[in-house]
Amino acid sequence: MTKLAIIVPCFNEEEILSQSIKTLSDLLKSLIKEKEISNDSILVFINDGSRDKTWEIIEKHHTKNPHIKGISLSRNFGHQEALLAGLYNTTADFYITIDADLQDDTSVIKEMIQNAKQGYDIVYGVRKKRDTDSFFKKHSALCFYKLMKLLGVELVSNHADFRLLTKKAVDTMSTFKERNLFLRAIVPLVGYKSTNVYYDRKKRELGTTKYPLKKMIIFALKGISSFSAVPLHLITLSGIIISILSLFLMIWAIIAYLNNSTIAGWTSLMSAITFFSGITILFMGIIGEYIASIFIEVKNRPLYIIDKTLE
Repeated sequence: MTKLAIIVPCFNEEEILSQSIKTLSDLLKSLIKEKEISNDSILVFINDGSRDKTWEIIEKHHTKNPHIKGISLSRNFGHQEALLAGLYNTTADFYITIDADLQDDTSVIKEMIQNAKQGYDIVYGVRKKRDTDSFFKKHSALCFYKLMKLLGVELVSNHADFRLLTKKAVDTMSTFKERNLFLRAIVPLVGYKSTNVYYDRKKRELGTTKYPLKKMIIFALKGISSFSAVPLHLITLSGIIISILSLFLMIWAIIAYLNNSTIAGWTSLMSAITFFSGITILFMGIIGEYIASIFIEVKNRPLYIIDKTLE
C-alpha cells in the first residue's frame, strides 16, 4: 500500500484552519477506505511562524487524530521554505502539497494518486481558468507566465504549488541547493515523467490572502533572477545598441557644428540626460537583483529552523 503525506503550509490561518483540517481528514479517511493509500498516511501542517492561534489549533487536532502531524518553524521563513520543511522532514511514498485555504480542489487528489501509480513522478494541479481572480491579478499572472517563457524559464502555466511528488522526485529535489526558492521552476528541472490534472479554483471562504501585491512582485523577481540570465544578456545587447546610436549622434553633432547649424537648447539636453540616466539606473537595478541573489546564496544559511514537531 502507498503511504501518502499531504503537506500544508500555514501562516496565520486560524480562521479557516479547523475547517481545512476537517476537509482533509475526511478526504484521507475516504482514500484509506477505498484502499488508494495505506492506513499510516498522514496530514502534515507546517506552522510558518504564525502570530495567531494556528499552532494551538494544530496541536488540538493532533491529540484527537493520529493522522495529523505538525511542524512549527522558529519564525516566518516563507511559503516555499515551509513547503520544503514539510517535504524533507516527512517519510512517505507520495507527497501532495496544498495551501491551507483549500482554494485548490481536493477532489482531484484521488486522480493525482492514480496518475502517480501509473508511473508519473510529478503530477501538477493546473487551473482550467482564472475566473475567481481579480482583473489585475488574472492579467498580471498571464503576463508573468509569458514573460518567464520568453526568458527561457520552464513553467507550467496556471500552476501554483498544488502538486504530487513521489519520494524519488522529492529526494532528487533535495539535491538542489538554492536559497532563492521558486519551486514552480525547480520542480520541472527535476525532469522526471509528469502530467497534469485540471480543476476549477474556488474562492477563499475565510481569512485573507497571504500573497498581496508586494509579495507577488518580490516572488516574481526572485523567480526571474534565480532561473534566467536573459536580462543580463539584454543589458549587454542594449549597451551595444545605445553605444552605436550614440556614435551616430556624435557624428551628426560634429557635422551640425561644422555647418554652423547647431542650436543651443535646454530641453534637448535635459531629455538626453534624463533618458540615458534612466537607462543606466534601470540596468544597475537589474544587475543589483542578481548580486542580491548571489549575496543570499553564498551565505548558505539554513532554509528553515524547526522549533517543535508533533509526531
